[in-house]
Amino acid sequence: MRARHVAHLAVKELRGLWREPLLLVLVLYSFTLDIYTHATAMPETLNRATIAIVDEDASPLSRRVSDAFLSPYFVTPSQIDLAQMDARMDAGVDTFSLVIPPEFQRDLLAGEVPALQLNVDATRISQAFTGVGYIQGIVDQEITGWSGQQHTVPVDLALRARFNPGLDPGWFGAITAVISAVTMLSIILSGAALIREREHGTVEHLLVMPVTAAEIMTSKVLSMGAVVLVATGLSLTFMVQGVLGVPVAGSVALFLVGAALMLFATTSLGILLATISGSMPQFAMLLLLVLLPLEILSGGMTPRESMPEVVQYVMLAAPNTHFIALAQAVLFRGAGLSVVWPQLMALAVIGAVLFSIALRRFRDFLR
Repeated sequence: MRARHVAHLAVKELRGLWREPLLLVLVLYSFTLDIYTHATAMPETLNRATIAIVDEDASPLSRRVSDAFLSPYFVTPSQIDLAQMDARMDAGVDTFSLVIPPEFQRDLLAGEVPALQLNVDATRISQAFTGVGYIQGIVDQEITGWSGQQHTVPVDLALRARFNPGLDPGWFGAITAVISAVTMLSIILSGAALIREREHGTVEHLLVMPVTAAEIMTSKVLSMGAVVLVATGLSLTFMVQGVLGVPVAGSVALFLVGAALMLFATTSLGILLATISGSMPQFAMLLLLVLLPLEILSGGMTPRESMPEVVQYVMLAAPNTHFIALAQAVLFRGAGLSVVWPQLMALAVIGAVLFSIALRRFRDFLR
């Protein structure tokens, strides 16, 4: 393998990517707007939910409960009559309708347990599941604060949140979006580079040139990996830390080293998938079958410990399983090389295996 040939071929790949505006837009979107969306619109966070209050008690306690539903979790509650509730729910105006019965405050002072009715529009499924817990907690807190009751428990739980003291889900969403973008774009760009040459007929031009299959494949891995790596560093610096204000606890350089090894594995995987598929539509279908398990079962969405043991062992062969563990350790917990070196070694080994398999398939593809 000659470095001069690899460098010239890598420049050719970068020029080919520059002539594909849709791929450039995809890269720009994935490392900017998509990250911002993941950080600010996490599905488990309630945001500006609509709620209506049917206050049939009109007591100081019922008004206190009504005034407790504040932004940004809820919009200003609408005070409605009981006759209006069903029509507003049917029209989709309100997601929640809270009914406070008559004599609610008097019954509570008398030691009784009055019931509040909460109607939920379950067609808005994300807000419906989350909002019930929010409303239950708000009502309990306001009633307890009004009555001055103190519940004594044998154990006092002191809660201390490490690495994310404000429990802001946007911090997790931003970092997870960066990791997902690295995985997705590296596979897409490398696979599309090979399929683009097949469709444009430039593969035959390469076959008559004094270059080897290893040089051609290495140039694709280096060029597409370099594009994603540069975009990752810029996004982590300007979008995650700058625009979103998410602090990074560890070394960005160490994270980028892990990202480079991750890109070595995933770009090789992209070329492997491109040699299996015959066209861009087939590559897209095959990409769905590969990306979905990688994203869902690698520990980015759900901790691996909560999955079946068989799935945990199988996913050890996936590169982003180790990359997610490395990224979370470095960016969230400030881990150093002494902690994440097993993940770096695993990424290097998986990358070497995928590169060798893809190179063998690529040679057969050129023949």
